[in-house]
Amino acid sequence: MACIEVAPAAARDPFSCKHDGAAAVSTNLLPLPPEFVDFLLGQNVDPRVYLAAQTLPRYFRVKPSATNAAGELAKELGIKVEPVSWLPGFFQCSSQASLASSSAYKSGKIYGMDAASGAAVAALDIQSGDHVLDVCAAPGAKLCMMAEVLGVGAGTLTGVDISRHRLAACRTMLQKYELGSRARLFLADGTTFSILPVKEAPQSNASVLERQSHQSCSYLLKDGLLADWRPPKSKRGKRDDQRAVSKGQANGPELFYYGCESGIVGREMRSVLAQGTADAALVDGYDKVLVDAECTHDGSLKHICKFEQWGWETFEKRFFNSERISTITNLQLRLLSNGFRLLKQGGTLVYSTCSFTYDQNEGVLKQFLAAHPDAEVREIKSAKSWPCTMTGLCLRFDPLVSNTNGQFVAKITKERMSYEQIL
Repeated sequence: MACIEVAPAAARDPFSCKHDGAAAVSTNLLPLPPEFVDFLLGQNVDPRVYLAAQTLPRYFRVKPSATNAAGELAKELGIKVEPVSWLPGFFQCSSQASLASSSAYKSGKIYGMDAASGAAVAALDIQSGDHVLDVCAAPGAKLCMMAEVLGVGAGTLTGVDISRHRLAACRTMLQKYELGSRARLFLADGTTFSILPVKEAPQSNASVLERQSHQSCSYLLKDGLLADWRPPKSKRGKRDDQRAVSKGQANGPELFYYGCESGIVGREMRSVLAQGTADAALVDGYDKVLVDAECTHDGSLKHICKFEQWGWETFEKRFFNSERISTITNLQLRLLSNGFRLLKQGGTLVYSTCSFTYDQNEGVLKQFLAAHPDAEVREIKSAKSWPCTMTGLCLRFDPLVSNTNGQFVAKITKERMSYEQIL
């Protein structure tokens, strides 16, 4: 199914029949709060899209090295498993399937990930040797896919997140699926993170790799240099590790994890945490950047549907919190702007959210482009076979069309500015 060109939001009615606010919209089995329905209508979103949650399949990705995992899973659970024709490496099955109980999941051969989320990673077109940055890395499925695509050759993967426990989930996934060798994780604010990729191997130093049996921290400083990362052995070790990593770096980024081929081993901590400038990033920045920004998650159907069990009062407190709604687009713009600042000239950035709303997607992109004359939105050529709709060069995954969760995807490149643009 090819991408479908759709009319601008102002020119189209989301319904085939006339409607007059929330009273005219029936969601049958899913009684949405009237305030939320009115919000959706104001954003030109059909509230009945949430009924798709009842038939939405469960998607998962199979590690390239585990070629028989899908077949083994189908046999073990007695379910039908089908490949996603438009996205290599992805499969779908019934939403009722208990993937977590399967041996394929437990042994690190598969991990759950919506196909629309996978499309955002695919849009980056990561190549071997690229230095890749994930500005909002948690909970880690996209990070794992990027590590897989990057492969075992040259290049590095950097993940950033502001939440310690969510970043710990990223680390767990990288370790479980054995994808962390070229990765490094930083506990940091994605709107201000400024560490550029490591592109040169440090000087070899045999003493760096020496071990001490009593060492409980997750890395060893030997002669002032970082040795291979090791998991903490105790809660005390974890506390010591946190103190050591952040020592002298109050309110700055914290080195949370690094693989043996990430370029960290053999370096001084100060060089690892060195801040890069925007000018330096033009040459030494990241080849690819993913900004899968924090959003209201209204495009994640099952996330919204969970509030039917949790109570819609909880939903209204979270979703219609005036402070959250008023600041979310500002946060998204700052994340996008900083991700672009760290992108090298000629590099590619993908901005995505799981929101249906214009303000968090095209609205943020419009503000960003107005402030960055060297940014250009590009066509995602691989999307010609994807089941998505198009608004200009941007993509939208509509659950009623794609049979996935909702997702917005835009591809941006950093171009060389002309003399006239600079002036």
